[in-house]
Amino acid sequence: MNTQAAIAPRQLHVGLIGAGIGRSLTPAMHMREGEHCGLSYRYDLIDLDARGLSVSDLPALVDEAEAQGFAGLNITHPCKQAAVALVDKLSPDAQALRSINTIVFDGQRRIGHNTDWWGFAESFRRGLAGVSLDHVVQLGAGGAGVAVAHAVAEMGAHSVEIFDLDPSRAQALVDQLQPAHATCRFSIGHDLAAALDAADGLVHATPTGMAAHPGLPLDAQLLSDRLWVAEIVYFPIETELVKRARQTGCRVLDGGGMAVFQAVKAFELFTGIRPAAERMMQHFNSLRA
Repeated sequence: MNTQAAIAPRQLHVGLIGAGIGRSLTPAMHMREGEHCGLSYRYDLIDLDARGLSVSDLPALVDEAEAQGFAGLNITHPCKQAAVALVDKLSPDAQALRSINTIVFDGQRRIGHNTDWWGFAESFRRGLAGVSLDHVVQLGAGGAGVAVAHAVAEMGAHSVEIFDLDPSRAQALVDQLQPAHATCRFSIGHDLAAALDAADGLVHATPTGMAAHPGLPLDAQLLSDRLWVAEIVYFPIETELVKRARQTGCRVLDGGGMAVFQAVKAFELFTGIRPAAERMMQHFNSLRA
């Protein structure tokens, strides 16, 4: 018996497909946690921009990863909706969201999952425990917006009012999620000041505040210390909204937790091992610093 072969760590190969992902912290989080779990864990970045590719190349990239023996793939912007057509089965949440950020290669089947919504919900439960979810205002109805609106409803929100610069996109979110959430009323917002006057909290799900899109997504004077504020942007971790909300006296959730916990769930799906979430959070914070 080859003793060295018997004790060799289990090998796992995964990757991330998206555009402009060179600065992603996800590979480092996965590989460090894999090492802690006794795995030989390889995580590749498959950057569409760096390769001169587009979403139309996604089917070939997924085929290639499967043929090379990958355990799975993470999928990010702008491929999350297109990837839905490339799997054999969707988890219930992915079915409701019509968007996936994780593909697991399971024998001859590809299973699509969405861990973004769970990542937001888990971060919210830890960072804003005990806040009221009777009436929530959300800015943004894109792919991330659909995921976090689903999460807010899953956590027990009674009403979610959606604001987006494109009213048709807000309507599409309402039409998509309302059938899946009988106890939560989704609506399209028209008067942000009035909505925030009646709200318990604000969810921000637009790119505003990112390094490439600096600024505030709303007039800071609309913030009040009786509101909680949840952000999904994490580059930088203290967006202008987070900063102003804290100055106003709001309870605030930054976007770091969502980034970590979506990776926590994806790691478990790829490996079958429940990772140490706090350890992954500490590693994320050290990488960010």
